[in-house]
Amino acid sequence: MDPRLSLIVLVHLALVGIGGWLIAIDARTHRLPDRIVLPTLVALLVLAVVDALVTGDRAPSIRALLGMIALGGFYALLRLMSRAGMGGGDVKLAAVIGLVLAWHGWTPFAVGAAAAFVLGALYVLVLLALRRVDRRTRIAFGPWMIAGAVLGILVA
Repeated sequence: MDPRLSLIVLVHLALVGIGGWLIAIDARTHRLPDRIVLPTLVALLVLAVVDALVTGDRAPSIRALLGMIALGGFYALLRLMSRAGMGGGDVKLAAVIGLVLAWHGWTPFAVGAAAAFVLGALYVLVLLALRRVDRRTRIAFGPWMIAGAVLGILVA
């Protein structure tokens, strides 16, 4: 197996582990801890730069940086519009997810970003229909962001 491909698989396996950890924490506490999200973001930024240097192809890394800024910025805007909605952890996780999805391409980025909202909305609609929640109930969104990202990568 190509060493670069091996590293890509290893990084994605690590991200699955981190994603599972974040899902468990967010579902239980409605928090996405900086001590997990920020080092993940820094490590991914370093890996994107190293990938560009090793391959000589800067396009995926530049796209990853743009995706990080775009999705992180979009979530930051949502947070500014409604402080009761998105949390700061969601904004930081969006930067991580935007970086990973855009590194794969714009199609995975679009699918993953949109899928988070579709999956989250479907979940809430089911809970509303079952009368398990009302309009004021807080729902952890991190799990749906991560599920959307996985879906986006699988579509790629």
